[in-house]
Amino acid sequence: MDQSTETTNTSGPGKSTTTLNGGQSVSKRLQTELMQLMMSTTPGISAFPTDGNLQHWTGTINGPEGTPYESLTFKLSLEFPSNYPMAPPTVLFTTPMFHPNVDMSGRICLDILKDKWSAVYNVQSILLSLQSLLGEPNNKSPLNGQAAELWDKDPKEYKRLLMLRHKEAED
Repeated sequence: MDQSTETTNTSGPGKSTTTLNGGQSVSKRLQTELMQLMMSTTPGISAFPTDGNLQHWTGTINGPEGTPYESLTFKLSLEFPSNYPMAPPTVLFTTPMFHPNVDMSGRICLDILKDKWSAVYNVQSILLSLQSLLGEPNNKSPLNGQAAELWDKDPKEYKRLLMLRHKEAED
C-alpha cells in the first residue's frame, strides 16, 4: 500500500489542509501551517518552531480587549505528536496564568484540545480559540476553582491575582 497518499481539502478561499500518510506527513503539514501563519493578518497571535524543531513551537497570544487579560501577552508551548493532525498537540501556557480553565502548571481544559479535536484544526485556530477562552471561560469545567469563583463574584480580586501571576513571568 502506498504510504504517501495525499488528499487536499479546501475549506474556503485560500484555505486548504493537506493530510499525508507516511513519515513526512507531520513535517509537511506543519510547514504549511507555518507559512499560513506567517502570511496571516490575524492580530494578536503568532507561533514559530522552537530552535528549528517543527514538532515543538512557541506560541504567543495577546489578551483580548475588554477582558482582564487586555494588554498582557502570554507564551505557550505546542508539542505536536507523530500522528498530528490526527491527534491534537499538547498545548501549555508557559507564562504563569490565572484562569478558570488553566491550572497552575499551565495545562488547559479546552474541548478542541481533547475529545472535540479534529484534523481540520490548525495552529491558528488553536491560538484563536485560546485567545477567545481568555475572555469567555467555561466555569462549568474549571481547572482552577478559585479563578472560576472570582471571575463572576469579584473581578477586582481576579485581576489582582492575575497580575500577581503574570508578574512572575517578568521576575
